[in-house]
Amino acid sequence: MIISGKVFRYGDNVDTDVIIPARYLNISDLNELSLHCMEDIDKDFIKEVSKGDIIVANKNFGCGSSREHAPLVIKNSGISLVIAKSFARIFYRNAINTGLAILECPEAVDFITKGDILNVDISTGKILIVNKNKTFLCTPFPIFIEKIISSGGLMNTIRRD
Repeated sequence: MIISGKVFRYGDNVDTDVIIPARYLNISDLNELSLHCMEDIDKDFIKEVSKGDIIVANKNFGCGSSREHAPLVIKNSGISLVIAKSFARIFYRNAINTGLAILECPEAVDFITKGDILNVDISTGKILIVNKNKTFLCTPFPIFIEKIISSGGLMNTIRRD
């Protein structure tokens, strides 16, 4: 599966309360809730994000609470992939459960800047920074996890089988 998009770049320890602030968790409509994605760290994110775009972050992305709202609003806002040096354990699992593609690739993260255009093959782990003509390889997910992500999440996979 090939993903192409523009990069939104963040630092270390982007926690779930920054991804979707707790003050909005009483909103039950996912589309309305997604309008607040990343607003405490990037006021323009929701205005600038386009379907297929990519978040790139440093270490410990998704730390904080175990809320599944975080990967859900990221995905629903249009982000197709999050690449980080590392993910918080619970966010990592919630991303797979909700069908949000994620990759850990510390080497690539060090070269990627805001606004870069990436082509990423999540099946092979190949990341191409198009505007810099620089390629990186990371470890892709096993096929069964890739199937969960491409099906839109764990529950969709179970319903299809």
